[in-house]
Amino acid sequence: MFPETNRPVCWEAIITENETRLYRTALAILGDVGEAEDAVQDAFLKLLEKRPSLESGSHRQAWLMRVLVNGCKTRLRAPWRRRSVPLTDAIPAPAQEERQEVEELLSLPPKDRAVIHLFYYEGYATGEIAQFTGEAEGTVRSRLSRARKKLRVLLEENKSENK
Repeated sequence: MFPETNRPVCWEAIITENETRLYRTALAILGDVGEAEDAVQDAFLKLLEKRPSLESGSHRQAWLMRVLVNGCKTRLRAPWRRRSVPLTDAIPAPAQEERQEVEELLSLPPKDRAVIHLFYYEGYATGEIAQFTGEAEGTVRSRLSRARKKLRVLLEENKSENK
């Protein structure tokens, strides 16, 4: 049982409620389907092992996101990762133009991909992203601004090449 309720925890409901959001975030950070799946599974295992005292479901979601982002950071530091190639075919993008945008996004450094994904795709505020990543809110805003500029330059270069 979790402290916020006096009834047993329904693990299936917790997983169903959070798995898609966590998977998309892990995939955006890691750029690899298998790695993203493993990172999400590790986050759920930590929840099961630690059973943290959380006030509500939204606190549980924030806790899971923080654990996931930290786990992704750890995976990115692994020495074998430097020898792998991202699988952009695994990310669904129906149109060729969208596929190029995904490739440009994946060419950004992982920290930049993380803030872009959490801000635009998951809808988190910079303060929440700062809590997930363990960085200052000003750092997150700076990183988001620089990531937007890098992405804009990459997309403009791509457009000029295709003309």
